Amino acid sequence: MAAHPRPSGYVAGVDLGGTKLRAALADLDGLIVDEQVQPTDPRGGTAVAAQIDALLRELAVRAGVAWTDVRASAIGLPGVPDPATGAIELSPNVSDLEALDVRAELTRRLGHPVVLDNDVNMAAAGEQWLGSGRTHRHFVFVAVGTGVGMGIVLNGELVRGARGAAGEISYLPLGTDPFDKDNQVKGALEEAVAGAALAARYRAVSGEQASVPDVFDRAAAGDPDALAAIDEEARLIALAVVAVAAVLDPEAVVLGGGIGSRAELVEPVRRWVAALSADAPLIKTSRLGDRAGLLGAVAVARREAGVRDDSPAHRNTSFQTAEGR
Repeated sequence: MAAHPRPSGYVAGVDLGGTKLRAALADLDGLIVDEQVQPTDPRGGTAVAAQIDALLRELAVRAGVAWTDVRASAIGLPGVPDPATGAIELSPNVSDLEALDVRAELTRRLGHPVVLDNDVNMAAAGEQWLGSGRTHRHFVFVAVGTGVGMGIVLNGELVRGARGAAGEISYLPLGTDPFDKDNQVKGALEEAVAGAALAARYRAVSGEQASVPDVFDRAAAGDPDALAAIDEEARLIALAVVAVAAVLDPEAVVLGGGIGSRAELVEPVRRWVAALSADAPLIKTSRLGDRAGLLGAVAVARREAGVRDDSPAHRNTSFQTAEGR
């Protein structure tokens, strides 16, 4: 039987965060031809949709690609897309997305099919395609950074749940009082382990202000207060990992995000998980770091454009990162 010809053209991937907007243009083999990072428009809503449109068209111009050759776009967003309305729910870090049919707005602007998904689901798709999930059919991607979330891959497929909110582990009743309404906006676990909480924990024990990268730098230099703050972070993440493993039974847990992907975190998480469970999944660090969501969006856009395999025909050297252990 003759092989089906591979479709031609390009796709766009977008990773929309509360502070940064990452976008990439790639050919259908997965080779990125241009990418850029901008601050996210603080006005949110239609202003962010316009920003995405302008940025993707700018990438096409810079790469010498005709816009009509861009066949599909995929956007990862910090929230849960409602399949009925196209609005984004549970998105406290980008304003006014809950009142906008984001999918329709972007489809109108871009003029081609648009796929929306939670940003952590997109990151899980990236790890599945090119990262630490490549060798696992059952894994979860746990992102810890400004916020907290999880992407679930079971039997090789992303799991989204009845309302698209599967993996919203920020709302696990762990780490802080889940009955306190102040902890119900972002979630009890997120209030305990997100970046602001780690910085506050260090400040509480040391009396000094420090950013999250500074806390890790000070821990590397042997600062006992920084080491204690990171160890407590790992303990709380381990509670979430064991809770997730009890329900989903994954082969592996991939830690990502600005905090989760730090190499210094994986060993204390493993130690705390081992103290809680004798039958723990493999704990790994993201191979793709802060590009997981962007590469996942490219992978999803390729599928939307008709590419039926998940292996790039030729590797972009920018994909090559150290294997998470």
